[in-house]
Amino acid sequence: MHILISGAGVAGLSAAVTLGARGHRVELVERSSHLRVNGSPIDVRGDAIAITGAMGLLEQIRSRRLRMSEQAVFVDSAGGVVAALPVAETSDSDDDIEIAREDLATVLAGALPADATLVFQDSVATLTDDGTGVDVRFVSGRAERFDLVVGADGLHGAVRRLTFGLEADFVKHLGVYAAIADLPAEAGKGGPNAYNFPGHMAGIMRYRDRALAVFLFRSGPIDYDYHDLDAQKKILTDAFAGHDEWRIPELIAAAQADPELYFDSSAQIQLPTWHRGRVVLVGDAAHAASGLSGRDTSRCLAPRFSPRNSTRRTSPPVSGATKPASAPTCTLRKPASSVARNWSCPPAGRTSRRVIPRFAWTPTDVSRD
Repeated sequence: MHILISGAGVAGLSAAVTLGARGHRVELVERSSHLRVNGSPIDVRGDAIAITGAMGLLEQIRSRRLRMSEQAVFVDSAGGVVAALPVAETSDSDDDIEIAREDLATVLAGALPADATLVFQDSVATLTDDGTGVDVRFVSGRAERFDLVVGADGLHGAVRRLTFGLEADFVKHLGVYAAIADLPAEAGKGGPNAYNFPGHMAGIMRYRDRALAVFLFRSGPIDYDYHDLDAQKKILTDAFAGHDEWRIPELIAAAQADPELYFDSSAQIQLPTWHRGRVVLVGDAAHAASGLSGRDTSRCLAPRFSPRNSTRRTSPPVSGATKPASAPTCTLRKPASSVARNWSCPPAGRTSRRVIPRFAWTPTDVSRD
């Protein structure tokens, strides 16, 4: 089958690896100008351990394991250590693997089939499913027909909206907003730490040669355009206004300076079904658990090799289809507005940070009304 995957995050890449390995011809389309390769460390745990093993990727993932959360501490307003993160209580088991998002993206991208197509700076505009295929028109104006469309475009995904309806009908806001900003000046200056005051958390995540400023704050639903970066920065700044303790002003300044600040609500997606006709949803687009769960990434990986969820080939094998190469070069097709280039796994570039660190908020805070 000729399959379109909308979104080249963890869910989209893992779907492409799985479907390509089964002989399907896969095209990924990504709204960003680059792969989503940077971000806060994330967890591979639970069923995702066995599934990445079945994909042949577990040892590569293990070799890139981080120990960031094991070093995390909570601090007071003067920076004094109050408590260490009880990692043993927050992990499923010793088999849990903490890994940098860019490392997991690199591993998945390296397993893509050699004939995969990746289109940057484009996204799905319309979908027409006539029962025998799906006609897709892209924002760039390009039109193409596919046998199957996979929506892996996240919490605010266009594929879900076009297929199932308005986002508001399926999103459950959990009462918390999160932000993550680049903090290069803090790289290599110690371990991760976090400062809490009622309804708020600010912290610094450090791993390898990277540092990030992280924020959480409690709030009811806020009406804003999630594409409006200036509006997001104002909401964040207002949420921490009047607090100059610890390093909050410094971290807010970093958020204001970051051209790719991540800001979003912690929310769940609750749908009665994950497919309609020849359109199927995976990852956050289908069943976001929120970063607060510590399972978003594993849930993006987990369905990929589960036999009861697998897509079986319903047409003859694609001529010339091959098994994934160890370091494939993928064909790039871009709209005329962007410059085409050869892509090997993966291109450089920064991106939005999606997953919230495990130490950022305690379960008691999350569940409180």
